[in-house]
Amino acid sequence: MNQYFWKVSFFLLCLGCSAAFGATLPAQCESNCVSAYGGVLGKSPSGVIAYSNCNSGCVVFEPSKYEGTYTGIKWQCVEYARRWLLVNTGVVYGDVDVAADIWHKIDHVTSVPGGEEFQLVQYINGSAAMPAKGDLLIYAKEYLGTGHVAVVTAVDRGAGVVKVAEQNFRNNSWPGDFARTIPIAERDGGYWLLDAYLLGWKRVVK
Repeated sequence: MNQYFWKVSFFLLCLGCSAAFGATLPAQCESNCVSAYGGVLGKSPSGVIAYSNCNSGCVVFEPSKYEGTYTGIKWQCVEYARRWLLVNTGVVYGDVDVAADIWHKIDHVTSVPGGEEFQLVQYINGSAAMPAKGDLLIYAKEYLGTGHVAVVTAVDRGAGVVKVAEQNFRNNSWPGDFARTIPIAERDGGYWLLDAYLLGWKRVVK
């Protein structure tokens, strides 16, 4: 059986799981929550809402869609980054098992609805290319066994930080139109984002 078959089967299974849950969430999504599952954490400057996933151990196999396009499993970090790209640039990236896979396995994005492919260029942390708005920050699998992905929504060179939007990192309310800031350091002609487990950033090139 081909990969497409398994993806469709998994999707249908997820729908079944979601229906079975009804109003009841898995136990790990109702206890030790930083904020209630599905609650609004904040909104990016372009209006993309981030929702709480309760805690990093919560997984609800319910698909999320934006205007008919599948964006991922609610309310994981991969879903938010894909939805942000779709809303802001009209592209999505392919399926991954965990967020860290975006670094090694995803080298292009696809336009919706046209299907045109564009390169997703990779910059290792410490490279000469400064992070820019719209870049995806990718974290290594050593972070919780899955890694993480966040979106750069602004670069403040004066303050020496980038602002990011994300889901399922801290799961707390945002302080403004961003989830958190990450310091930037410039050393030996390279730019470093000072955040543990960060591999680097990937950029859509049209």
